[in-house]
Amino acid sequence: MRALQVNRGGDLGFQIAPMIDVVFVIMLFFMVMAGAVKVEFELKIKLPGDDPNAQASQEIPDELTISIAANGQVAINDNEVDKPTDKKLPNLFIEISKLKQNSQHAQSKLLVTVQAEETTSYDRIALVLDTLAAAKANENVTFAIGDPEF
Repeated sequence: MRALQVNRGGDLGFQIAPMIDVVFVIMLFFMVMAGAVKVEFELKIKLPGDDPNAQASQEIPDELTISIAANGQVAINDNEVDKPTDKKLPNLFIEISKLKQNSQHAQSKLLVTVQAEETTSYDRIALVLDTLAAAKANENVTFAIGDPEF
């Protein structure tokens, strides 16, 4: 028998066959894993206020600002509600009641900020607070005096 001769000093060069084997194994792995990807389907979830048959509800702002001018003019988010001479505030009550009801349906809190000018009479501020209490929206009320600074 003839002994195998080992060429110990020679350069074998770049072996391409093992590299091709590795590439095929990696490609096979990715092909198998591509079939295991889960496809997400649309979930049939009914969100609050998503009912097309429901009445068109008023959009609930993040925070409601009731401003009271020095002459007694009451406004909700810069929209005038009642006249300065009104002894009761029926329009304020109606708007606050609607917003309170919508916030209850949306299961969120109605945040109210009462902003009065420095020379506003306390009677007018008390009347606004009484209207908030009558509309049951006096849970999350904050107060501010003067002009808002932005």
